[in-house]
Amino acid sequence: MGVNSDPLLGGEGFLTTTIKTLANWGRKNSLWPMPFGTACCAIEMMGAFASRFDLSRFGAEVARFSPRQADLMIVSGTITYKMASVCRRIYDQMPEPKWVIAMGSCTCGGGPFDSYAVVQGIDEFLPVDVYVGGCPPRPEALIDAVIKIQKKIEMQGAPLV
Repeated sequence: MGVNSDPLLGGEGFLTTTIKTLANWGRKNSLWPMPFGTACCAIEMMGAFASRFDLSRFGAEVARFSPRQADLMIVSGTITYKMASVCRRIYDQMPEPKWVIAMGSCTCGGGPFDSYAVVQGIDEFLPVDVYVGGCPPRPEALIDAVIKIQKKIEMQGAPLV
């Protein structure tokens, strides 16, 4: 079968796409997560990065601890109002496009801590793309959230900056 008759290439021998589609393909397959773990859910997040679950298989290769090098923020654990400003500052330092995963019951809605000091869901101060429930959620749930972020990038796309 010759190059010109390849059905995957449209029979013309070349592939066409848009720059936006190509950029989103790259973004989807090379997410750089910024972990923001404050409590027990952070242990499960570390498990997702470890060799047993190997989050790098899904394009989230290396956790970046510099917000300027990250495009995916994974917030896990109890967030107090004192920590909310730090979390928001880190989010603001991340370059566009950026995405957020809220991991665990405490992060998503305050968990059992109905207190004046605890934020009752990080969506009070951050835009959240994917919520992962559980106390604590399993590493497989975080992997599923990363796959959902990838689908969001692929389907809706993000503006080129």
